Order: sequence, then C-alpha cells, then structure tokens
Amino acid sequence: MKKIFIVTVIGLLAFAFYYFDLHTYLSFDTIKEKQAHFQNFASEKPLVAMGGFLLIYILVAAMSLPGATILTLLGGALFGLLKGTLLVSFASTIGATLAFLASRYLLRDMILNKFGDKLKVINNGVKKEGGFYLFTMRLIPAFPFFLVNLVMGLTPIKTLTYFFVSQIGMLPGTLVYVNAGTQLAQLDSINGILSPKLILSFALLGLFPLIAKKALGFFTKNNTPKECA
Repeated sequence: MKKIFIVTVIGLLAFAFYYFDLHTYLSFDTIKEKQAHFQNFASEKPLVAMGGFLLIYILVAAMSLPGATILTLLGGALFGLLKGTLLVSFASTIGATLAFLASRYLLRDMILNKFGDKLKVINNGVKKEGGFYLFTMRLIPAFPFFLVNLVMGLTPIKTLTYFFVSQIGMLPGTLVYVNAGTQLAQLDSINGILSPKLILSFALLGLFPLIAKKALGFFTKNNTPKECA
C-alpha cells in the first residue's frame, strides 16, 4: 500500500510539473531573463535561497525531470564557484541516489520493461569492475544522468558506494557547468560549454581508472613469485 502511495505521489508531481508548464521556468532563456531578480533575492536572503535551490535541485534530479543542467548554471551565477559547486554536488548526488532507490524498490518492473536490454551489459560491468564501472559512466557525458540512476538501481551495487562514487564521478562535470554559470550573463547558449575536446577529455578521464586497474592486475599477476615445485 505504501509503495502504491509513493508511486502515485511521484506520478502526480511529474504530471503537475508538465501540466502547469513549470518546465518553462527551468529554461536557459528564463534564467537569463530573471538572473538579476534571482541574484537580488540570493543577496538579501542567502540561507533561504540556498535551501530553496538545494530542495528544488534534489526534486528535479530525483524525479528525472529536465532542468538539472540549467539549475547547475544558475547555482554558479547565484552562489559562485565554491558554494555553487558544493550545493550542486550534494543536491545532484542526493537526487541521483533517491532516483536510484526509487528504481530499486518502487519502479523495478517498469524500468526492466523499458531498459532491460541494457541491464545485462551494465550488470556484467558492475560485477567485474564494481565502483570503477559507475565512475566511468559518471565521467562520460554520453551516458545520460537519469538513465544511469534508473538502470544502476537494478544492479547489485551498494547504496553508499553508489552515493560516494557518483559524487566524485560527477564532480568534474559539475565544476565545468558551475564555472560556466558564474559567467552566465556572457553565455548565449548551453551548446558552447561542452566542446568536443572537453567531452573527449571526460571520456579519457573516465576510462583511466579501468585502464589503471587492468594494468595493475596484469603487473601483479606477472610479478607474483611462483611456488617452487
């Protein structure tokens, strides 16, 4: 009964988000237009602004709603690089973990029906590489944020491992977007933030832990003293 109630609440919130066109408030044009208003509010009531920002970000991330990237830019514009990064990092990780838990305990059948074909590959990756596999997925922009949250919920990875690996793995991307947000007034669109060179850098950074682990395993195997007959 509790499960049905929670799923119903999530569904109603998602319906309200689109029915009342709330997604229009999380667009690049809107935050550019309202930037001065938001900044005045953040200056006058910093704790309220930070608390409200944190809550909204967690809800957007937990429910896999569009707008997380826009909120990350706004975090940089309102709170600067250091505070903005801390707020976005914890909010995105908490939201991602809530989505992960919802997938694992509430939406399992639905996620299996929609993404079951991808689950076998990811399960094998988690079994072989553990947290390194998730770390790679978090660093490479090609893996959608919401999809990682939902599909990983059906793998055997532990919740605490998921939380901490996600926070570390998403940090480079968070820094890039928050830093861009500090210059929001000069940005014309989101497209210019992630250049092909930067995407390639993330991909290489994500693959590095796996390569290092393989190399370490190979080195250890070949340098283990053999037992005398």
